[in-house]
Amino acid sequence: MLAVASFTTLYWGCSTDEATQQLSAEERFRLGKYYFDDEDYLEALEEFKVVTLQYGGTQWADDAQFYMAESRFLREEFVLAVYEYDVLLRTMPTSPFVRLARFQKAGCNDALSPGSDLDQEYTRKAIDDYQSFLEYFPTDSLATVVEGRIVELTTKLAKKEFDSGLIYMKMAYYKAATFYFDLVLERYHDTRYAEPALFHKGEALVNRKRYPEAVSELSRFLDKYPSSEFRPEVERLLNDARESLATGVVVRPTASDSMETHSQIP
Repeated sequence: MLAVASFTTLYWGCSTDEATQQLSAEERFRLGKYYFDDEDYLEALEEFKVVTLQYGGTQWADDAQFYMAESRFLREEFVLAVYEYDVLLRTMPTSPFVRLARFQKAGCNDALSPGSDLDQEYTRKAIDDYQSFLEYFPTDSLATVVEGRIVELTTKLAKKEFDSGLIYMKMAYYKAATFYFDLVLERYHDTRYAEPALFHKGEALVNRKRYPEAVSELSRFLDKYPSSEFRPEVERLLNDARESLATGVVVRPTASDSMETHSQIP
């Protein structure tokens, strides 16, 4: 209320414009914080902006910059908020707000992350930002929250690749399906999609008549997931692949492999 009291006092002898021009950096910031606490984020932004532009060398500059970003965040203007947090991180690296700015910047990209069926640019940015936070503040009280968000976002990326594999399985494009299941196994082996990805990779290899590879992958599945719900189907596929090898079936590209083009596999 200090800012409001000071601001009101100035009105007695001055016009509105004259009064606002006479406000100090601290009074400007406190007025902006009053608007912020009152959830009037547009008015708050105007006051914080004045502090950063006119009083950039004062102790209130980083406070104003952080709350300007927070105002954008609370208005759900996440792209603009990322920009404002970045300004603080780049130009005020010793500010006590750096820790929260890093966390909130990641939160903005997290909020912008869409469903797994859409482009995952913001998901990857959020993961990078959260990992950056952990590098700077590994023992922070927010570390557990950050680690949880990384797991959730990484799982989303895994789901996108896994679902792509399933789509190609339904289309009988088994080579393309194998490619996407391999992506899951290579990049997201610690997510819940690794198990079904390995199963479907083995299934795709059998459909491609790549029996030696199928036996190897299906056997690996049984070793790694002995209690899996997929075990009966894996055992059936494994027996089929072994029988085909025993009868001397020649391994050659399947029709679907021959039909698939590079455009189907990025």
